[in-house]
Amino acid sequence: MMKKLVAEFIGTLWLVLGGCGSAVLAAAYPELGIGFVGVSIAFGLTVLTMAYAIGHISGCHLNPAVTIGLWVGGRFDKRELIPYIVAQVLGGIVGASILYLIVSGKSGFDIGGFAANGYGEHSPDGYNMMSALITEITMTFMFLIIILGATHPKAPKGFAGIAIGLGLTLIHLISIPVTNTSVNPARSTSQALFAGDWAMGQLWLFWIAPIVGAILAGLVYKFISPETKN
Repeated sequence: MMKKLVAEFIGTLWLVLGGCGSAVLAAAYPELGIGFVGVSIAFGLTVLTMAYAIGHISGCHLNPAVTIGLWVGGRFDKRELIPYIVAQVLGGIVGASILYLIVSGKSGFDIGGFAANGYGEHSPDGYNMMSALITEITMTFMFLIIILGATHPKAPKGFAGIAIGLGLTLIHLISIPVTNTSVNPARSTSQALFAGDWAMGQLWLFWIAPIVGAILAGLVYKFISPETKN
């Protein structure tokens, strides 16, 4: 069990450092910045790389919503639910802490939004709370459908990490302008702790919406899932 938790801790640390780090350090870099597309790819690459690095150890959830969705879908033991979520949140916080240490070393440092998730005036393009809620529920729902499908025993072997990583990339391409894309309560929590009061005040949405989307996906995929027996 401890090996699984350490793997989830490291994996979530990498997701936050790689994904949010690309947003904070490289997205708006003058002339050579990677922009929304680059950040989307970075998030996808963190999951893709960890899928092959730790997938055989912990399943590479890196996300409380994913863990809950897999449990609802009958793919995960409820006894490991809370330990996994704690490991993911702690890993995310350490990843954000490393990122903070890096960015605070620059002259004239201003933490700004720190890649935190938000709605209303804190949405990248000014979308309201309802838009954020619908976006996060829908995107997490589709993310879990991809995960549950790609990891099904009847799915092509060895390609799950690619499908899941590209799925997360697509989700970011769609939803960064709305909420800065969460679909992951651990990722949202880690950045909100550093971004300040407004981010902590809006954090509830980035726990509730992804979990609702994940639960719905778990129930739906359980219904449509093919039988594992031939």
